[in-house]
Amino acid sequence: QVQLVESGGGLVQAGVSLRLSCAASGRPISIRAMGWFRQAPGREREFVAAITWSGGRTFYADSVKGRFTISRDNAKNTVYLQMNSLKPEDTAVYYCAASRYDEIVILTTGPHYWGQGTQVTVSS
Repeated sequence: QVQLVESGGGLVQAGVSLRLSCAASGRPISIRAMGWFRQAPGREREFVAAITWSGGRTFYADSVKGRFTISRDNAKNTVYLQMNSLKPEDTAVYYCAASRYDEIVILTTGPHYWGQGTQVTVSS
């Protein structure tokens, strides 16, 4: 089984940066594509960003493109989400997700593993 643990959330002001981390344990060898989703109060969970095993391909939601950057360190079984120029509308619980397949489209539609989430609150 795979466990994903997020960290790095917090309360920040608009315009600043924050970096989220997600560490995989258990059987991280079974993980390929990884990514981030978020869920704001009263809204459905939405896709944010994804990255393939090699890091050669990334994909972003239009709402974060140009502001957020996803990366990974396979030696540490960790994926990161660098969030710059944060806006109040970025406020949400951010979830790490992983797939057994190295296909971003599969990750975006049905991850095999989820983290517990970390709260990000951006004040205006």
